[in-house]
Amino acid sequence: MAASSGWDLPLEYVGATHEHLAVRQSAGLFDLSHLGELEIAGKDALAAVQMLCSNDASKLQPGQAQYSAIFTERGTFVDDLILFRLRGDHFLLVVNAANIVTDYNWIAERLLVFGDAIVMDATSRYALLSVQGPAASRIVQPLTGVDVASMERRSFAHGEFATVRGTISRTGYTGEDGFEILVPPQQADRVWQALTAGGATPCGTEAADTLRLEAGLCRFGEDIDDSTTALEAGLERIVGWGKGEFIGAAALQAQKASGFSRRLVGFEMMEPGIPRRGDDVYAGGTSAAERRAAGIVTSAAQTPTLQKSVGLAYLPAESAIVGNDFDVDMGGRRIRARVAPLPFYKRARP
Repeated sequence: MAASSGWDLPLEYVGATHEHLAVRQSAGLFDLSHLGELEIAGKDALAAVQMLCSNDASKLQPGQAQYSAIFTERGTFVDDLILFRLRGDHFLLVVNAANIVTDYNWIAERLLVFGDAIVMDATSRYALLSVQGPAASRIVQPLTGVDVASMERRSFAHGEFATVRGTISRTGYTGEDGFEILVPPQQADRVWQALTAGGATPCGTEAADTLRLEAGLCRFGEDIDDSTTALEAGLERIVGWGKGEFIGAAALQAQKASGFSRRLVGFEMMEPGIPRRGDDVYAGGTSAAERRAAGIVTSAAQTPTLQKSVGLAYLPAESAIVGNDFDVDMGGRRIRARVAPLPFYKRARP
């Protein structure tokens, strides 16, 4: 176990490698109840969400969700989140655990200009369980009357799961197909036990991190934060360019027009070694002697599926080209790495 944002979270149950491969080959089960849930409701809720969040929420019908973010006026991240449209005038935001209070206060302050929209911290009402992997549908279906196999990606439905009333969404952050289930905390253990009895392998945070890294997915506080923009992080897809004004839009439009000086890239190590977050990277030039300090490693690991060391790092835009070599300083030794296409892993689709 390890302390994180006021929670004790499991690093692993029986071994991170075993858990990682269970998700890739069958199904793994994660307890994500440390994440926060904020609700925005009222006649002006859509207008408020459109101003506060980066993606275009008007494209969502009730029962649909999207990956989105909250930006500062500088276009940098306050947080990244999943946005659910519960009804036409009611939205649910699933936010990072470390940012619950920050996000709530940030939203509440900016809702004052809207006539009929309020934000509520509903975190205490929800436990969140995530079943991820190719066998997820098979494991979840016997426990519910919801036809999970027919659910579209990033859709959700209400129903009972192991006789517990809740909400299930076809979402996840592992690169696999899967489902996330919101249920009352007092009854979450019943759902957890039913899912493990059905064959889901309990998984900890170490497996969650290597899975999302293989899938090329950013982690807030490591790969994205209040110093990085969506353009620098390669997350243009969560920016609703055509929806009109929103917080951070002007800064992002200016950066899009003028270009940006750095870019988050995937890389693989070309020599033995596993980098650590914060290791310096050196880029530019045609030889190691000509390369200059250019940024840091933001995430890295030797992952079980790939069986090699990979990571994410910010490089100068001119060096952020697939196939380019650069160096990672690991304990005073510069080790050669190469920019690789993202994602590192992509699941086979039927």
